[in-house]
Amino acid sequence: MDRATAARAGSVGAGGSPLAYDRLMHNTVVLHAAALPAAPALLLRPWGTEDVPALVEVFQDPVLRRWTNSVVEDDDDAMRWVQTEQRGWATGGRFGFAVLETQPGTPHGQLVGNVVLKEAAPGKPSAEVGYWTAAHARGKGVAPRALEALTGWAFGTLGPDGLTRLELLHQVDNPASCRVAEKSRYAFDRVLAAAPPAFPRDGHLHVRRRDTVE
Repeated sequence: MDRATAARAGSVGAGGSPLAYDRLMHNTVVLHAAALPAAPALLLRPWGTEDVPALVEVFQDPVLRRWTNSVVEDDDDAMRWVQTEQRGWATGGRFGFAVLETQPGTPHGQLVGNVVLKEAAPGKPSAEVGYWTAAHARGKGVAPRALEALTGWAFGTLGPDGLTRLELLHQVDNPASCRVAEKSRYAFDRVLAAAPPAFPRDGHLHVRRRDTVE
């Protein structure tokens, strides 16, 4: 059991209809986030093999590499990363989205980030969210907008199957992630003790509940 799982309040429900999960496993989900005055709109879709070159480029950023456990050095690494995300959709326990900036007149957007819903299961009251933003897109509100789109979709789609609580975890020395959580209305819950080697420092647990979604 990892620290995120151990921190969760609430237990897995015994009932819970799996119908929403079945639909997700057999349909492509595309989400949207509105443009800002100085930033294009965002499109969120499941990861695909076409994202491999951009993923390799994004992972050259030392800041991103510091905060993620993934190692993406070349096309082979990126392909394995994408295949892991695809397996998550196929099994229904992890739903990862590539976040793209869209521009009028362009058929394909530019990769600017990632958001993911994980540790989800039918009848389970809680799940976890995660995200990262590409270096070239920071400061443009990508993470809060993408996280808000993911949050609304998660509660709207999986709420009928029992999802009532989303959790967001980050290390205490990652203030940027803390700001994203606050902007996205994930309220600070408590400090989590370090659990090396996977979690070398204390962490913050933020929580958002289903009744906070408009």
